[in-house]
Amino acid sequence: MLPMKAFRKVSKNHTVFPSGRTTISSNFLRMFPGNEKGSPLFTASTKASNGTREAMFWSQHRRRMVQSDCYNQINTRLFWNCTEVNYPCDSLRFLSRGYSTDCSDKPRRELTCKLLGKIPEYVKIVEVGPRDGLQNEKEIVPTAVKIELIKMLASSGLPVVEATSFVSPKWVPQLADAKDVMEAIRDFEGVQFPVLTPNLKGFELAVAAGAKEVAVFAAASESFSKSNINCSIADSLVRYNDVVLAASKLSIPVRGYISCVVGCPVEGVIHPSKVAYVAKKLSDMGCYEISLGDTIGVGTPGSVIPMLEAVMDVVSVDKLAVHFHDTYGQALTNILVSLQAGIKTVDSSVSGLGGCPYAKGASGNVATEDVVYMLNGLGVKTNVDLQKIISAGMFISQHLGRPSGSKAAIAWSKTAAHASKL
Repeated sequence: MLPMKAFRKVSKNHTVFPSGRTTISSNFLRMFPGNEKGSPLFTASTKASNGTREAMFWSQHRRRMVQSDCYNQINTRLFWNCTEVNYPCDSLRFLSRGYSTDCSDKPRRELTCKLLGKIPEYVKIVEVGPRDGLQNEKEIVPTAVKIELIKMLASSGLPVVEATSFVSPKWVPQLADAKDVMEAIRDFEGVQFPVLTPNLKGFELAVAAGAKEVAVFAAASESFSKSNINCSIADSLVRYNDVVLAASKLSIPVRGYISCVVGCPVEGVIHPSKVAYVAKKLSDMGCYEISLGDTIGVGTPGSVIPMLEAVMDVVSVDKLAVHFHDTYGQALTNILVSLQAGIKTVDSSVSGLGGCPYAKGASGNVATEDVVYMLNGLGVKTNVDLQKIISAGMFISQHLGRPSGSKAAIAWSKTAAHASKL
């Protein structure tokens, strides 16, 4: 709907754009609530100027701001579209028909299910920012900053926060402080802190540091496997089988990752059958969950759906997760179609941190803030506090000296800044 101030009244029955090229009858305007003739929004202040009467709609558009000293909040009600915006302290909530940061709107969920098909009532979000995000930074982030970021994320309601990686500091120097990070968070309860382990040696180091869950990472691309972990797909699966066997003896769960599920920076398009092959191998060896990663962010629903169908033919959908990078702006769209396919676990990274040091041109992961915002709008529960996630994203973005990679966080900060000037 166009804003009413874009129209100019020139006669009893017609209204034109300021350019004078498009004519819309007043009857058309009555189709919208609040625009009926005689209503406060329709009745505009008029004045005579050179015999011409002009009516500016919105002249009686009311903006009421009520400030409470007790709660330090500003309520701005925009009656023209029934939108209410609250600013309690430093938080922002859009309590309206179309914009919501909570998922308690039952009618919206019922409508969503009718239009989009059956989507999960609850989605588990796996936060990968501290590991997959920070490993790609050129400058090494101080250990104390990493620990604070992890604690902020863990306090937001996220059930899983991937903490670090026990890989050779020669290959990933950004995560050389893995032992110190684990020492600082090992007593934090209620949240899983899986760590990446490329081989048996890495697994042993992780266990010694107090890790209670680990992850292994394979690839659907032979070329990427050799460049990323310096071995073939077959050899990598042998390594990971050893890790899973050792983990099972200690009752430590193992999560599996598959990189390049739709595209590879070297080989190009990846056939879905290759992804299904690796997924089945990881599942058969004992991985409780397998995350399907679009490492370079080239996927669209047209390539993601065939890949999911192929994998779901050999692995139960309940064991699958998706991990999308947002290089081409397709991550949220791909997540949505994955939910429609039955996926209930989504990987994301606070502030859109990440990329891959071995995948040239790959931008960051989809931002956790954006994922939570979208899921809230769909009426899907996550148990994640969006405001706390935004705060964590702002914390790490400020340290890195760049704006947040989350569109939801940027929009929030602009709206909050504007409200502070009212």
